[in-house]
Amino acid sequence: MRVIDLIKSTPKTAFSFEILPPLKGTGIEKVYADIDMLREFDPKYINITTHRSEYVYQELGNGLFQRKRIRRRPGTVAVAAAIQNKYNITVVPHMLCSGFTQEDTEYMLLDLQFLGITDLLVLRGDKAKHESSFIPEPGGHTHAIDLEKQIHEFNQGVFLDGSPIKAPVHTFSYGVACYPEKHEEAPNMEQDLFWLKQKVEAGAEYAVTQMFFDNRHYFNFVDRAREAGITIPIIPGIKPFGKLSQLSVIPKTFKIDLPQELASEALKCKNDEEARALGTEWCIQQCKELMSHNVPSIHFYTVGAARAVHDVAQAIY
Repeated sequence: MRVIDLIKSTPKTAFSFEILPPLKGTGIEKVYADIDMLREFDPKYINITTHRSEYVYQELGNGLFQRKRIRRRPGTVAVAAAIQNKYNITVVPHMLCSGFTQEDTEYMLLDLQFLGITDLLVLRGDKAKHESSFIPEPGGHTHAIDLEKQIHEFNQGVFLDGSPIKAPVHTFSYGVACYPEKHEEAPNMEQDLFWLKQKVEAGAEYAVTQMFFDNRHYFNFVDRAREAGITIPIIPGIKPFGKLSQLSVIPKTFKIDLPQELASEALKCKNDEEARALGTEWCIQQCKELMSHNVPSIHFYTVGAARAVHDVAQAIY
């Protein structure tokens, strides 16, 4: 069943979460452990992130360095297949513009089709660490909407070169990202909503938000999206605050605000254990308020926070 159907068919607020593929050279056991801990809350689907290659400089000796391209977290398709096979839970691999060519995308779609995985989250993705602004791969897409168009053509049974796909095509459905506090590159919220509407008109069936810690941002964003004619489900993406260092890291990394009440209480914490307890309770109250407004689903970002997400889910589901 497609993610959009799972969301719409659930009588109460659905539960889902996102995981990272393991680092290159490590096993999948930690991923399984997190899923084992969270599956008691009946996740409707699990997202698996995709990661681009990055350039690193390897020291060769005598003051010489070699520029190498590496992917620290390969295996999104394989991890998605492993989870689907082991747990019989719908999986949603992320599909990016960032770091991938159109040909890479086509082969990923083919691999996923062979595996019977037909749900995606379509994203532009972040710029590379060495870039000052986003630069697509040669032969890659610049915007998520361009990636949507390629998926649409594939769904219609047409390869990149215009040749027909001879085998029956299992069409892909997908969601996209949205930003209650505005994407950092958007000049204003109106423009941000304009492009979200374009992505919806191109075929997106739902949108998942960037994390936020103040529900007013989410409610205001949904109101403005509805006024703009965007009618798809807008799923709140949530992550518990968990470390004192996140007071500065979260705003810097994700370009979002922490509410003054949360920040003030966090400054009173003596250690990360106290900060985690504060963040968990804040998140519980956040989710209860969202659920009281009948949000269709809550999507949890579990990176470094799987235990806290478990505690939150235990309190609200």
